[in-house]
Amino acid sequence: MIPCYNEIENVEAMADAVREMLKKDLSSYDYEIVFIDNASTDGTREKLEEICAKDKKIKAIFNVTNFGQFNSPFHGLCQTTGDCTVTLCCDFQDPVELVPQLVAEWEKGHRIVSCIKTKSRENPLIYLFRSIYYKMIKNMSDVKMIEHFTGFGLYDRSFIKLLRELDDPIPFLRGIVAEYGGGFNMKEMTYVQPKRRAGKTHNNFYSLYDAAMLSFTSYTKVGLRLATFLGFFTSAVSFVIAIVYFILKLLHWKSMSMGMAPVMIGVFLLGGIQIFFIGLIGEYILNINTRVIHRPVVVEERRINFDEAPDE
Repeated sequence: MIPCYNEIENVEAMADAVREMLKKDLSSYDYEIVFIDNASTDGTREKLEEICAKDKKIKAIFNVTNFGQFNSPFHGLCQTTGDCTVTLCCDFQDPVELVPQLVAEWEKGHRIVSCIKTKSRENPLIYLFRSIYYKMIKNMSDVKMIEHFTGFGLYDRSFIKLLRELDDPIPFLRGIVAEYGGGFNMKEMTYVQPKRRAGKTHNNFYSLYDAAMLSFTSYTKVGLRLATFLGFFTSAVSFVIAIVYFILKLLHWKSMSMGMAPVMIGVFLLGGIQIFFIGLIGEYILNINTRVIHRPVVVEERRINFDEAPDE
């Protein structure tokens, strides 16, 4: 299963690389290659139509609009029909040559094989920020999150069945794998992430922030607890200071005359803390609101080379 968005420079090469690998290393297996396109605008869809017309084993799903970096791959996984499914990014940052090793681990009984980056040839600063983020989420979450896991790996059909049954409008696959992977005899495999083969990454500050907030609000309580504890602490300190200030005023302690500076500093400090936590609580509310509205994970425009109707 290969999710893509504006990958016209990579999509045909990816299809060829996967077919070549399957014929060479996994020739005893039947297969399907499922592309799910997240409303590309650069000609990727036209290229997929050409590829699918030449090979009926290659299937394509076209989304009506861009449903984000998590919903589209999740929906694509749920539409696969094999005994197991391997996910690959279309930019070649998930090495195709690792697939036979994933299948070998699956044959040993591991129903999930998750691939963990030990090193990346991406921007070192971005990799550093990712490492800090993974450490924070791992320490804050009740679920033992998997560091440097992007979703690349192999999933048995029994796990795909679980994904279909979750009924989550904003699924976070990395968290789901971390939460339930132990029950599927999960195996971790390490790899070095290469650079993109061609084209530009579609990740930006907003998409990275969205990913961080989804995992933070879905798998941690620390934000709300921190708001409660810090709010209580600052309220208590403010109350004590107010009492002390009032007593000193009554005693006419002249040396305490410092003008409005302490008051202004206190107002700005408390105001900043309040605004920060109002925003943080807003992120939790946004997460809840999206789940309550419960829109479909993805709405399809059409399918190519699928015999059955789209899953409800």
